[in-house]
Amino acid sequence: MTTRSIYSPDERDESADEQAESEASTGHACPDCGGSLVTDDSRGETVCESCGLVVDEDEIDHGPEWRAFDSQERDNKRRVGAPTTEMKHDKGLSTNIGWQDKDAYGNSLSTRQREKMQRLRTWDERFRTRDHAERNLKQALGEIDRMGSALGVPESARETASVIYRRALDEGMLPGRSIEGMATAALYAAVRQANLPQTLDDMAVVSRVDEMEFTRAYRYLNRELSLQVGPPDPATYLSKFVSKLDADDALERQARALIEAGKEANVHSGKSPVGLAAAAIYAAGLLLGEEMTQETVSEATDISTVTIRERYRELLEAESELDDSAVDAASGTESGASA
Repeated sequence: MTTRSIYSPDERDESADEQAESEASTGHACPDCGGSLVTDDSRGETVCESCGLVVDEDEIDHGPEWRAFDSQERDNKRRVGAPTTEMKHDKGLSTNIGWQDKDAYGNSLSTRQREKMQRLRTWDERFRTRDHAERNLKQALGEIDRMGSALGVPESARETASVIYRRALDEGMLPGRSIEGMATAALYAAVRQANLPQTLDDMAVVSRVDEMEFTRAYRYLNRELSLQVGPPDPATYLSKFVSKLDADDALERQARALIEAGKEANVHSGKSPVGLAAAAIYAAGLLLGEEMTQETVSEATDISTVTIRERYRELLEAESELDDSAVDAASGTESGASA
């Protein structure tokens, strides 16, 4: 079957010109004839294949000056490292002696050479911390990284915790307090600032000190450093608890709506945010007809059934009052319009 163009020759030429102009404006076509452009990396030029026009010259190559044909060769030739980070006591600027016990050709070292390298590693580790303050900082930042990794705290929050601990160390707030306690307090402060769902109970599980000690340290840090930490939002914990219960998104949305209603009715004032989140999940399950008991929610959230029983009624009453007020407001608006 033959096909026939619906455009006249003049229209086709006009369309081709428009396409060439469009390509030229985007930098993919020659601005003179509309031909294809090719890049000559050896000369640093961009040239038109059709007419030979040099569109760009003296282009800067931002890549390395060396070539590598596999990942190992690329790693060996690379001369730059990772960006600086507050999570290392030296901000990641120092170097380490490798642990592979192999020479430059990949051959294993002799027993005598291995012993020598082990001594060098020991001295290198000692020289990386010049004084007691750096040793303190190294241990604390290691604790922050360990606890943060165990709790799934993102790296940005761990960086914030490291900065908080550095400030406390610079201002002489560490004497008389344990490194582990202050490190846990700094991490919890960073978690609170980032509105993350980790609770005090979660911190107690991974910390090397008891909850009372790092809670006192947290209050001390908060007061002395004037940290901008607001009250925790109950809605922060919903996703975590819903995931533990293997519930669906509809339940989480309903629980979030209940918490918002509770905030408007000031039900959350003076209440545990974790307890309110647990109660909101149970109340949402009731409204949606989910088969979810108070014991099930209690096990997933580590909140007593007594607290859940008291709080969920308050949330349901707050939502009911909010709905009634909305109905009254709508009725008043309709009456005024009819009058």
